[in-house]
Amino acid sequence: MFLWYNSAMKSTDDLSQKTTEELHSIVCKQSSKIVDLEVKLQYYEEQFRSLTHKRFGASSEKCDAQSELFNEVESILAEDESDTVSPVEEDGQLTITYTRKKPGRKPLPKDLPREQIRYELSEEEQICGCGHHLHEMGEDKSEQLEIIPAQVKVIEHIRVKYACRHCDNGIKTASKPAQPIEKSIASASLLAHIAVAKYTDALPLYRQEAIFKRLNIDINRTSMANWMIKISQLTQPLIQSLMAYQMQQNILQADETPLQVVNEPGRDAKTKSYMWLYQTGSSGGSSPPVVIYDYQPGRSGLYAKKYLKDYTGKYLQTDGYSGYAQVCTPVSGIVSVGCWAHARRKFDEVIKALPKSQKNKSGKAQMAINTIAKLYAIEKQCREITPEQRYLIRQEKSQPILNQFKKWLDKSVDQVPPKQLLGKAIHYALNQWQQLIQYIENGELDIDNNAAERRIKPFVIGRKNWLFSQTPKGAQASATLYSLIETAKANALEPQAYLKYILTELPKFGRHAEPDEIAQLLPWNCSEKIRCLQ
Repeated sequence: MFLWYNSAMKSTDDLSQKTTEELHSIVCKQSSKIVDLEVKLQYYEEQFRSLTHKRFGASSEKCDAQSELFNEVESILAEDESDTVSPVEEDGQLTITYTRKKPGRKPLPKDLPREQIRYELSEEEQICGCGHHLHEMGEDKSEQLEIIPAQVKVIEHIRVKYACRHCDNGIKTASKPAQPIEKSIASASLLAHIAVAKYTDALPLYRQEAIFKRLNIDINRTSMANWMIKISQLTQPLIQSLMAYQMQQNILQADETPLQVVNEPGRDAKTKSYMWLYQTGSSGGSSPPVVIYDYQPGRSGLYAKKYLKDYTGKYLQTDGYSGYAQVCTPVSGIVSVGCWAHARRKFDEVIKALPKSQKNKSGKAQMAINTIAKLYAIEKQCREITPEQRYLIRQEKSQPILNQFKKWLDKSVDQVPPKQLLGKAIHYALNQWQQLIQYIENGELDIDNNAAERRIKPFVIGRKNWLFSQTPKGAQASATLYSLIETAKANALEPQAYLKYILTELPKFGRHAEPDEIAQLLPWNCSEKIRCLQ
């Protein structure tokens, strides 16, 4: 106690001996330190709330549109999704008219087989209370869907042998069509069924093995895995043809997602590999869409550069990942196009990380989201018009919003600490600005990269079920089959019917198929032979 008293007295004496200027300097330093600590505290609290929301909160990016920045945003966004837009040009002025669709249940497909069950009154019930006989005056008709469990049958290939009774010229045996996997029990329809179940319905092979056992059929997962690898090798000529077509298109979208490959030579089992996705076509384009998955052992931009070495188009639309900068260079002439969905997502993360007391209050993040919402509302108006008309509307309506938003970002960047989520969102938008505004320069470009994200989502969903690939060969097989299935779906073909068709036809061409033969199997060239998606 005595020592503490002496120490306190000494400290008081030291302060009393200091000048006013020195005391002021100490107070300023302490105040600055307190401010720094408060900023750090806000940062850590924000990070904690953000991580908590990512783990336990809803993933939806929807929020209440508070129009602090633009008052008309709600009226534009309130339009029903079922509305159709029709462009009308009068006296050189382009106007947009809307037709609202009536709600109702979609009728069942007419090509489904139908069984009729007729309900009639008995003879006694057909007598009216007045004593006269009732007559038929009409019918009430309703429909129900009936599901018939999977039916499995065995196809016996019987090759008849012939011999001559009058000479010894040997035996002749009737030939049978080439099969996707020779000397195997797997038909084209079975292979297509397994592939679609895994790569579309996300059913791992061990679950399919259990399903087959319920049908009293013994097909183990190892056999199915080997079949998938073999048909991926069989369909490589078709994949090469799709890639060649893709390289000739003017617009590409790209995305990538991690993948774990357990038995990869020279690498630890926990090392991340990546599945890259490249997609042609856009909402404004007229060329058939092609979706190609490309397995690579890493995320370096060199993999994208290697894949796109023969790309003759002009645009590559991606998120803000810096690896694509190795592709979009002045030498290559490929223009980088940004994604407004990713820019919006950064501001949405700010709102999700706010304390509950501030959730419903307008702020900089909400103002940014309202601005981006208005850009999307304009895109909704342009959905059903030509690229040329879309370009004009973007120049007239989107350009002023973008100019105003840029001024707001330049002003706000110095008002927010760069390490906070809001600061990161503002810096992301500014760093990506040239890429983000590129879409208004071409009516065929999309405002975001969501189309590619939607195409990679089936892989992400499947990955949650089967978790990893056992070998690089298996990962490459998955990339091939995802490519064929997603390209079929993008071209409105039923994927199982398409796989069965190409697995039936490809073996007929032999090992060295001609380009014209492969071209017959491209999705847009065989749509009349395959059931299409409604």
